[in-house]
Amino acid sequence: MDGPDLTGQTVLVTGAGRGVGRELLLATADCGAKTAVHYHTSADAARETAADARERGAEAATTVQADVTDPDSVDGLFETVEAELGDVDVLVNNVGDFAPAHWESLAFETWNRVLETNLNGTYLCSKRALPAMRENEYGRIVNIGYASSERAMVSPKNFPYFVAKTGVLMFTRMLAADTADDGITVNAVSPYVVENSDEFPADLPRDRPASFEDLIAPLYFFLDHDSEYVSGENIEVDGGWLPETV
Repeated sequence: MDGPDLTGQTVLVTGAGRGVGRELLLATADCGAKTAVHYHTSADAARETAADARERGAEAATTVQADVTDPDSVDGLFETVEAELGDVDVLVNNVGDFAPAHWESLAFETWNRVLETNLNGTYLCSKRALPAMRENEYGRIVNIGYASSERAMVSPKNFPYFVAKTGVLMFTRMLAADTADDGITVNAVSPYVVENSDEFPADLPRDRPASFEDLIAPLYFFLDHDSEYVSGENIEVDGGWLPETV
């Protein structure tokens, strides 16, 4: 899949040690970016991802540890990336815990962790990235949402995740408006079920989950220089899923 030329640009993907984050980061490495592999606890996986990024054409690749729910840790994350790779030009907010259980059975710590990693992490990393982006009059922020969150879809199962992802999409629209005159775009990619998902429903749209390539395509679109007028948008990667079908 051909992507935009990201030579000279610094890309930070949160939660890039494995899964969707890893694949999105490697996709930017294919475009020649300088890549920062963020991780919280998966140090070995992050090092492997960085090594793969270099092999696939990244101008440089580094790993950096941080808890995206902690402001001081996020500040340290960006300081490290800026010192090693330069200002962050592209931020992909991918981190977000998932708790597929009935809301009453969730421990309070789990409830909070889902909300904080998905929404607060997106807020804290975006806020920290913005000063340099505004000064440079260029930046791309892509947030990972969840399909149908814009419809305020809820369920007793995994409820805090739906709440958090709805907040991520609201934050995306707000931040796009707030950066409209700064050369920055803020958009979202919202999958339903992905090939590495923890659970698979009985009936999948198009008889398959979304592939990593299905998610990379809209990421490339948002990062393309010709997409500079597209901001505040959300692309649902759901195969035409209609959750309200009865």
